[in-house]
Amino acid sequence: MIITFTNFLFVPANRPERFEKAVASGADLICIDLEDSVPSDQKDIAREAVLTALAGLERKKTAVRINGLRTEAGLADLLALAHTDHPPSLVFLPMVESPTEVEIVWNIIGHRVEGLIPLIETVKGLRAGDAIAASKGVTAMMFGGGDFSAELGTKLEWEPLFSARGAFIMCCASARVVAIDVPYIDMANESGLAEECARAKAMGFHAKAAIHPRQLAAIDSAMRPSEAEIAEAREALAAFEQAGARAISHNGRMLEAPVMERYRRIVASVSSEQLENKEP
Repeated sequence: MIITFTNFLFVPANRPERFEKAVASGADLICIDLEDSVPSDQKDIAREAVLTALAGLERKKTAVRINGLRTEAGLADLLALAHTDHPPSLVFLPMVESPTEVEIVWNIIGHRVEGLIPLIETVKGLRAGDAIAASKGVTAMMFGGGDFSAELGTKLEWEPLFSARGAFIMCCASARVVAIDVPYIDMANESGLAEECARAKAMGFHAKAAIHPRQLAAIDSAMRPSEAEIAEAREALAAFEQAGARAISHNGRMLEAPVMERYRRIVASVSSEQLENKEP
């Protein structure tokens, strides 16, 4: 599955009345959350609500975050998705610390879903990040800054997590999978959200999660290639090809193979999105 979303919206699994509202929010993807947003005494009820709702939701725009694989609730979530007639397109796996966890999940539901998205939320998980990202079935990884900052004993802010984000990006890049950034939790701080989105994009993130619909526009504006970026990429690619794919100076900048790879990714992401939007 080609991942084309730049934003997605988490919605609590124990609030089924919000599912359709989340769909109508304009989010590229909704992720129904069975983990952090659901109290332990509501896990079973929430799971049943998700299984019921999946039958009526657009599959390619619906994901589910299950509970951790090392918990009873997580195992129950996994088996439920393995037997439902209406599985989601993507499954988010929290607190992943080993590629073995991904392998187990893929062996059970890999034939039923389009891809898995592990969340790297601990130091141990980050140290195994290269192997996790390269695991079969992984189409993207998400940086789980909330739990990561808790383990480090820091605030969920940019500076304390800068080095961890950098290491995470390298794991994603080595496996060529999409990198997703943690949600911005200060919902009233619009300028702070815009600034963090810009920083995340500059670092190499492709998408960012949202916890409220009003965050979607800022995330989309920052993370999706702008018209100017697309035009620049296409012009540079044309000039490079016209020069016989040799290093040249173009508009005062050097164009060579490593630089062109970024431009190709920009154009490819736009082309993939346009192709997906044409599907019936």
